[in-house]
Amino acid sequence: MARGGASKEVVARWEGGLKATVTVGLFQFVVDEPETSGGTSAGPMPTEYLLGSLASCYVLALAWSARKRGIELPADLEVTAQGEYDGPSFASLTMRVRSSLDDEQLALLMESANRVCYVSRTLTTTPTLDVQRG
Repeated sequence: MARGGASKEVVARWEGGLKATVTVGLFQFVVDEPETSGGTSAGPMPTEYLLGSLASCYVLALAWSARKRGIELPADLEVTAQGEYDGPSFASLTMRVRSSLDDEQLALLMESANRVCYVSRTLTTTPTLDVQRG
């Protein structure tokens, strides 16, 4: 899973109102705010994508860790991410891992996933954010 040293760039283009289209390589997705906040509800909010990024990265890290160890994952594996708002940011984030995998194997995979999930590691290490014009 490691990509050591590489950088990644995505582009968000404003589409009017509170809607944007994000381009990631060959893929695009819509970001919008709910109608109650002045958007059109044409897509998830940015914070929902953040939570989706966290949950999906972690579930893929679990799958990668299982494959590396020869553990067959049950089809019921799921990760839920929840954020508690505190004004314009999340005060806390919680992930829940559900699976019928036995506790010992799941704990082993979670220990590994904690090391290789880029999103959760990024959120726990507080990267610098530099906003520039240009």
